[in-house]
Amino acid sequence: MRAPASPAIATSPRVDAIDQFRGLAILLMVLADFLADVNRAPAWLKHAPDVGFTLIDLIAPLFVFAIGLTYGLSFRRRLVRDGARHAYEHVIVRNLALIGLGFLLTLGGNLSGVYPSTVNWGLLQALGAAGLLTLPFIRLPPGWRAATGLGLLGIYQVLLNCCWLEAVRSAPHNGPWGALSWAALLILATVLADWYHEPALRWQRVPWASLALLLTGLAASLLTPVSKTRASASYILISLGLSALILLGFHVLSERGLRLPLLSAWGRNPLLLYLLHGVLLGIFALPDAPAWYVDAPLWLTAIQAIAMVISLSWIAWWLDKRHWYVSL
Repeated sequence: MRAPASPAIATSPRVDAIDQFRGLAILLMVLADFLADVNRAPAWLKHAPDVGFTLIDLIAPLFVFAIGLTYGLSFRRRLVRDGARHAYEHVIVRNLALIGLGFLLTLGGNLSGVYPSTVNWGLLQALGAAGLLTLPFIRLPPGWRAATGLGLLGIYQVLLNCCWLEAVRSAPHNGPWGALSWAALLILATVLADWYHEPALRWQRVPWASLALLLTGLAASLLTPVSKTRASASYILISLGLSALILLGFHVLSERGLRLPLLSAWGRNPLLLYLLHGVLLGIFALPDAPAWYVDAPLWLTAIQAIAMVISLSWIAWWLDKRHWYVSL
């Protein structure tokens, strides 16, 4: 099944709403990582310990959804331009590079004590694994792809209930087992992205599909707990519906000329800013002085967080002004 060429694939202009959406995701991720070990940070600014849903629990799905917004478009562009072999090779190499880079970062976090863990698994590994699992299905029509995503999510939930619960709960970013759930989210995100990129379908399908996913997730929560720690089906569906609605909000603002250039700059260099935030975080986490970071008063935590955001914002703006973008 070969994807037909189209003007959207040929030109593939940057979409301001997507850049801003991605920028919001990485900005919130930076703040969440900074606050994770701050004892005085309020609970709603941290992940729910297990069952529950906080603002911070939405960040990872936002980031995965942002990947889905360009996954299919980028693949089809390479398919038309370079052929199937090169298109598949690019996606495979890119996601393997994410996994490898993630292993290096996780190893560094373990050795330095910034991110100690008994499982060498982190965000980049989860993203890379989800990207690889999505690849075999990316050329399916949207309807079949949606059925595949929902089917994988159902399979994951069954395995979680019967076999994987303790392993998933105890591993960072749900470990290798949770990659199946994140892949289901990514596959479903590519379906919404296909409709979003088609002006005739954008408002016909995306709002209703988003609400349907949100309501289905809420209904599923009666059967399985909403939990980022478990990457449960109800959590994935609720997060996916909310992510799509947030994207539509950015789209409406963009159409009305209400753009956020700095947020767009963040969204154009997400990988680099994510890597740099880990370096900056070490300035606060590495010194053996609890009053400086872990047990810092809220006023000091606020100053440190603002300093980190300003520093990364300046880097994002400087790079964007020169059109320098780092990606795999």
